[in-house]
Amino acid sequence: MCELYSKEDTLALRGKHIGPSCKVFFAKDPVKIVRAERQYMFDERGQRYLDCINNVAHVGHCHPQVVEAAHRQMELLNTNSRFLHDNMVAYAQRLAATLPQQLCVCYFTNSGSEANDLALRLARQFRGHQDVITLDHAYHGHLSSLIEISPYKFRKGKDDKKEFVHVAPVPDTYRGKYRENHPDPAGAYADEVKKIIEETRASGRKIAAFITESMQSCGGQIIPPAGYFQKVAEHVRSVGGVFIADEVQVGFGRVGKCFWSFQMQGEDFVPDIVTMGKPMGNGHPMACVVTTKEIAEAFHSSGMEYFNTYGGNPVSCAVGLAVLDIIEEEDLRGNAVRVGNYLTELLNKQKAKHMLIGDIRGVGLFIGIDLVQDRERRTPATAEAQHIIYKMKEKRVLLSADGPHRNVLKIKPPMCFTAEDAEFVVEQLDGVLTVLEESIRSQTKLVISENIPHRTKMLKESPGDLLDENTPEATENASRKRNGECIKHSLLSKRLKT
Repeated sequence: MCELYSKEDTLALRGKHIGPSCKVFFAKDPVKIVRAERQYMFDERGQRYLDCINNVAHVGHCHPQVVEAAHRQMELLNTNSRFLHDNMVAYAQRLAATLPQQLCVCYFTNSGSEANDLALRLARQFRGHQDVITLDHAYHGHLSSLIEISPYKFRKGKDDKKEFVHVAPVPDTYRGKYRENHPDPAGAYADEVKKIIEETRASGRKIAAFITESMQSCGGQIIPPAGYFQKVAEHVRSVGGVFIADEVQVGFGRVGKCFWSFQMQGEDFVPDIVTMGKPMGNGHPMACVVTTKEIAEAFHSSGMEYFNTYGGNPVSCAVGLAVLDIIEEEDLRGNAVRVGNYLTELLNKQKAKHMLIGDIRGVGLFIGIDLVQDRERRTPATAEAQHIIYKMKEKRVLLSADGPHRNVLKIKPPMCFTAEDAEFVVEQLDGVLTVLEESIRSQTKLVISENIPHRTKMLKESPGDLLDENTPEATENASRKRNGECIKHSLLSKRLKT
């Protein structure tokens, strides 16, 4: 397809017709991507970017095997699942074979949001309970039912938590309530859930489900401590609730050692419901809920069937089968282990070199770089993270930041990411951090020489050459300031000239 508009016209028309709610990466000077291949994306000028963001193009952008599978099936038939078709059955069998035996009933949907919404319906129908326990900073989708259980979203507004929603602390051992020096962080965090359950029962309410991402992405690349899921499941099931594992962002072998991220907790843990999406169709809209026969039968007994016009259609299932084939044929799980371990090793060397890096955490090709202004206090380096993202874009590396303070650099690239890609990312990051830290040191000396008594200044233009007052990031920071949550930034009182 030829280009219809210049980059500037595309941006202007987007703002006019699509609206501000659908924001782009890089609020200032966004990237216009016109094609992609494997782990690379190309802009309108033909410049190549290394994609470290996309956990959707799971086996690689425009993988020829996926494209061919979709094309071949589209030429034959695409219709809804009211008709018998082998693709749906074949895909359900292949998918179930990757999961524990108890999880054997599939409901096909089009997105992770649809999957999580259906999972809530299944959980509530199972025992007739209503309440949901979720984790702080969690994000489970864009539907109204999911915004209600996603503190990542509802706490950006009026913090209007619904009565049936209960928020447990994130099992974050780096900056959470119970840290790495705690003798049993898994038990301590699980006890927080138990406390919520007891308080809820005392008020006459009943827990339908505990829902969590198997590894929290929007919450800042959080890896729950071993044993946490088992303990929580025990507490939740004791009162008739179910455990929902959200694998929408982290499933399909991204962690390498396991096909599903919840399996890292051990063979003795099996969720009651698993939801999946994003990587499932490699960019094709495809998602699924998998559960037990017992829960499925309870849902069916309600008399309300579940039907989705496009869910599980022949083309989607052909695409899904191709993705499963590629994961196996190209040993992408093995690649996630090898390259992920190598990248983590390189990043830990950078941590020893750069004081801005407070923590490196992750598994396989799911890695977070927690940036701090002060390692002892673990003060989030929010503005610095935004600065780094833009500077890395100039180096043709696409990164993003998330977490409650937007200070965690996220690396979750297509699974075909290579060791050479890892080296390139780290080399560019090293250069950006070196220049940034030199600027911080020079500003520190300036502050000391002027005999200013305090050690920390607010960024007057945070960061000056990256964001203006109308960008989403700046608006969010202003909101935090009004709420008394404004984060003090490091000693960069002047526009960064890096």
